[in-house]
Amino acid sequence: MGIIDNINKLFDHRIRLGIMSILVVNESADFNRLKELLNVTDGNLASHIKALEQAEYILVEKSFVGRKPNTSYSTTTLGKAAFKKHIEALEKLIGKKE
Repeated sequence: MGIIDNINKLFDHRIRLGIMSILVVNESADFNRLKELLNVTDGNLASHIKALEQAEYILVEKSFVGRKPNTSYSTTTLGKAAFKKHIEALEKLIGKKE
């Protein structure tokens, strides 16, 4: 097995990596919080969230706070496991001595 075999292509993009990093260490985060922390546009964030949602790595929960709609996100068990495997692969790659 090669040293890059467990690197997940879905996490290649820095925004998706950022989304997962935030969600893994927090129970959940809403759209505006992710947008603020990652300093990205609505459309850019939405497209990356969609990719993670389609892979079933994150859950989307829509609700209302008062009269305003609120969308929050959390990681799935599958998403946490895939992200952990990806981070471990990166650590192995960085620590690899020839």
